[in-house]
Amino acid sequence: MSNAVSRPAAAQGGPVARLREEVSKAAAAQRDGDPALRALTLERPPRAEFGDYSTNVALLLAPSLERPPREIAEAVGRSLDAALGEALERFEVAGPGFLNVFLADRWFRRSLTEVRDAGDRFAAGVVPEGERERMLVEFVSANPTGPLTAASGRHAAYGDSLVRILELAGHEIEREYYVNDFGTQVQLFGRSIAARMRGEQVPEGGYEGEYVAELARRLAEEGLDPADGDALTRRGIELMVDAVRETLERFRVRFDRFFYEHELHLTGRVEDALDALEREHVYGSEGATWLRTSAFGDDKDRVLRRSSGELTYFAADVAYHDNKRGRGYDRLLNVLGADHHGYVARMKALFEVHGEAERFEAVIMQLVNIVERGERAQMSKRRGEFVTLDELVEDIGVDAARFFLVQRSHDTTIDLDLDLARERSQENPVYYVQYAHARIASILRNAGAERVERAAGADLAAGAAPLEPAERALVKRLLELPQEVREAADRRAPHRLAAFAQELAADFHAFYRDCRVVGAEPGELEDFRVCLCAVTRASIARVLGLLGVEAPEQM
Repeated sequence: MSNAVSRPAAAQGGPVARLREEVSKAAAAQRDGDPALRALTLERPPRAEFGDYSTNVALLLAPSLERPPREIAEAVGRSLDAALGEALERFEVAGPGFLNVFLADRWFRRSLTEVRDAGDRFAAGVVPEGERERMLVEFVSANPTGPLTAASGRHAAYGDSLVRILELAGHEIEREYYVNDFGTQVQLFGRSIAARMRGEQVPEGGYEGEYVAELARRLAEEGLDPADGDALTRRGIELMVDAVRETLERFRVRFDRFFYEHELHLTGRVEDALDALEREHVYGSEGATWLRTSAFGDDKDRVLRRSSGELTYFAADVAYHDNKRGRGYDRLLNVLGADHHGYVARMKALFEVHGEAERFEAVIMQLVNIVERGERAQMSKRRGEFVTLDELVEDIGVDAARFFLVQRSHDTTIDLDLDLARERSQENPVYYVQYAHARIASILRNAGAERVERAAGADLAAGAAPLEPAERALVKRLLELPQEVREAADRRAPHRLAAFAQELAADFHAFYRDCRVVGAEPGELEDFRVCLCAVTRASIARVLGLLGVEAPEQM
């Protein structure tokens, strides 16, 4: 994976980031510049009695200071107490030397005020300017020989969500779809259409789906001759790409560019790219032309041109990525299918040949299984046995499809349970999160626009009424968003935000259970709770938006 993924994802901005900085400063007072402090953590303990946050700082410093960790934790705690003042309620040293931090209500009030006032700027630009990159993200890129399947839908949901997150984090992104409209499979697709037009069986290994028969009828109506293979194939591909575009638009996925492979061949760019390879890395053997990728980490050398003179798929990939390299991006990120592990090695070798290994990054997606009544559907595009993305969306809707397809890590196989996705219950994760948003919208409507506006301008820090544990827990969850965005961006992990959305919804439901909002006394407490509701609603909507899911006002 890339350097961006391997970097430690430091929190940028927000109250928790500043608290971590204060802990780091307090630690530096004990031993400044200790490299061990790079592993400093500030985390929410598993139980409230262990504090609001806990840090391992004393355990990190103990070896170099040659002092007991508990003694160091006590000293760091005193420095932190002096720095935070009234924002700190107390600190405790626990276990072998963990420092547990208990924050005062004032800190929570000020933190909520900061999130409220920041609006859409909160959690935006979390990647420091010096680490931001201009990226080209290529994803989906399904062969144009059939409709998009549910498996392609996972690529689309993942890639689009990742791009949204990367852009929010501060990177400059362009989205590209590579259309493999050249070669043996495309010719076979054309012959399959021609066979259907003549009322014949498709050739061996051809495309048998009903969609091919529909294309054949359409092209016959347009007056195309089944004997004109080139025209038939071009028109068939054109119609399939149009259908792909419509499906993606319906799925709320957009691309800046569709790049067609055939243009590389027509313009001579494939030959040019091969000629540009350094001669020391290219050699002939058994009548074929090879690239010495094994010298750069690949398990074997790769054929560029077969002995028949035919160019390989890899040759076109060399040309395509040569084109990408020439467009000036800092990073080229490819989202690839589960069967592309060998492809990654050869592409990394190609970039090594050019001395630009750090510019290429690949994410390998795992499979998606469609499950209904406990049974998995079998899928094959050539045989026409597959669940299309359009069918999936028609069945469970865009929101459920996008959420279910992105809620697990890309390197984990998904079993998409249609029965669960159809449910309108708290067992359905997307329904659970959307219901929280709709419930908050209802609360704010009942409060009235004027009351909500007053809370939006209230001095929350001036309040004196003690906060309930559920209120504090909800604020702490809201404050995690910048770190979650940074982690999701750096680790190429949109599923983290799907999990965060569910956790935020759960914390809100607990708050709603324990705390009266409209009519809470005194008035400054109502201000705080109305504001907390408004910020939570905005945060849920924002996270759902990053995942391509709508946030309904009513359900």
